[in-house]
Amino acid sequence: MAETFSIDQLIRDRRSKRGYLDKPVAPETLRDILEVARFAPSSSNSQPWRCIVMTGRTLGRVTERAVQRYRIAPESLTPEYPFFPAELHEPYAQRVYLFRDQLGEAQGCPRTEKALRMLNIERQYRFFDAPVGLIFIMDRKLERANFICYGCFLQNIMLAAKARGLDTCPQQIWSLQHAVLREELDIPAQDMVVAGMALGWADSERLENHIETPRSPLSEMATFYD
Repeated sequence: MAETFSIDQLIRDRRSKRGYLDKPVAPETLRDILEVARFAPSSSNSQPWRCIVMTGRTLGRVTERAVQRYRIAPESLTPEYPFFPAELHEPYAQRVYLFRDQLGEAQGCPRTEKALRMLNIERQYRFFDAPVGLIFIMDRKLERANFICYGCFLQNIMLAAKARGLDTCPQQIWSLQHAVLREELDIPAQDMVVAGMALGWADSERLENHIETPRSPLSEMATFYD
């Protein structure tokens, strides 16, 4: 039986992991995680989420296609929706740049090393060698408010995985590969690719799996009125 954790501990301990062991995840475990994640709250019970689970040969085929597409013309890849404003302002810019510097240092890949940076992006398109790759899609006729519901669903998956000793990394970058995913996974044009997620057993030997990103104190993010 899996070790149990308090919900507070699970939330604090969850971290995005960018390197995984060559160790499969049991199909029944994946089903259990998604079974509980589907109870996420959603606006008027709209439940906008749909999930594609990839393992084995399908995972290998899709990741190879994505890597090849990136190598051929990385500048041509455009997401289904904007990730950040054209000019990221403060305090968000400082937080993003600090994280990217932390990650680059842990990976031995400073921002000036373009070739190394491209290899690290390829690792993202391999789900960081995780044994499970998840792709999340949503009917594009829905409104942006449904992203709030989707965020709750993704967090449920990550916490349910953590409770079972597994780790995850949510990946917006997969929205850039919507053309490849549409071809390989028969995703209809009416659905947008929201994100992907790596899931598996984290490799504790990788330095980037030990990054501690600073969080703003409660005093900066909450205002209390009585």
